[in-house]
Amino acid sequence: MIDARTAPYGALLLRVVSGAWFLTHAWLKAMVFGMPGAMKYFESVGFPGWLAYVAVAIEVIGGVGLILGICVRPIAAVLGLELLVIAFAVHWHNGWVFVAKGGGWEYPAFWAAAMFALALMGSGAWSIGPFKKKSA
Repeated sequence: MIDARTAPYGALLLRVVSGAWFLTHAWLKAMVFGMPGAMKYFESVGFPGWLAYVAVAIEVIGGVGLILGICVRPIAAVLGLELLVIAFAVHWHNGWVFVAKGGGWEYPAFWAAAMFALALMGSGAWSIGPFKKKSA
């Protein structure tokens, strides 16, 4: 049974925390590793280096969108797809546990599932954008 009184706040919590995580991951790529370093990493795992810019853009736009509650369903779906690519194209060969050398696929796969759950739930409380669930 879903508690209609608290469920919107659960979606809000998931949305805001995930948005902050995406922003910190984008910041890590851009400011800590630097874009040349991020591009080099992308190339080392078999992707074109320029995709580092795409990933940072997706994570910044997605993170801000989630925090503000703008277009949450499509943003969460796109971020979930990005995380599935990360889980299976980058981390799969390292095994399941994320603390394994090179990072396993458990963390990005779980985060992808959380994003797909958010895409199904919608924006929850205190959102400002379209794709909000309308009250009956």
